[in-house]
Amino acid sequence: MDIIYQIMDAVLPASLFQYTFMKNALLALLLLTPLLALLGTMAVNKRMAFFSDALGHSALAGVGIGVLLGVSNITLILVVFGILFALLITRVNRTGGASADTTISVFSSAGIALGLLILSGSGKYSKYSSILVGDILAITAADIRWLAIALLVGLILWIFTYNRLLLTAVNPQLAQSRGIPVRAMEYGFVILVAVAVMLSIRWVGVLLINALLILPAAAARNIARSAAQHALFSVIISLLSGVVGLCVSIPLGTGVGAAVVLCAAVCYAVTLLIARLLGRRAQA
Repeated sequence: MDIIYQIMDAVLPASLFQYTFMKNALLALLLLTPLLALLGTMAVNKRMAFFSDALGHSALAGVGIGVLLGVSNITLILVVFGILFALLITRVNRTGGASADTTISVFSSAGIALGLLILSGSGKYSKYSSILVGDILAITAADIRWLAIALLVGLILWIFTYNRLLLTAVNPQLAQSRGIPVRAMEYGFVILVAVAVMLSIRWVGVLLINALLILPAAAARNIARSAAQHALFSVIISLLSGVVGLCVSIPLGTGVGAAVVLCAAVCYAVTLLIARLLGRRAQA
């Protein structure tokens, strides 16, 4: 890490990045945003925006269960609980009954209520309430190493499964006829989303994780003309939002996560305007 810090000292403005925690925050955003952006494109294509929101809300329940079990590694309990929660939602959705958005809303409400109940009952709510808004400035060098591993694994899985995931999202029947294990691909994708969300939640926050996952992908979709462009533009917008949000939040004294999400929202508004202007010109 020392070599990386030295490179950052040489190329970054000292006025903003003179402290180690600022360098760590920037590195974390450079690792987090591309992974969330890529997963967000598929979540948008599969109409799973509410699904990722439910996962974020379930984080409090995961923390609460971890407290009851006496687990000190919060990240571990979040990842395990997130995977189980995601698989359960997917399983209930596949069995039918209520509509998917209704099922997800039920799980989302139950997850955050369970977490609040356990943490408030055990007197630990104040200790873990920061998970609602996150704190990217509290990230450590050890956390960055895990994020780097998560990004590497996510990119490898993305490269080898993207075409099949896209086909299952667009036309599940066609994917099934071509021998693609649709159910296995669906479960694999929700597990990947769960891991990414739960690894990010401590620094981005429950209230903002869904926006950071969906907004760059939604903005990219406004101007993309192909699946490749959708992924590329989503990563660019996500990286831009992360870096600009971090740089703006420090002098203003605001929350980093909120600033990053607002930058992504501005990008969405700009791309929507571009799409409408291009559409009008095409019609003319």
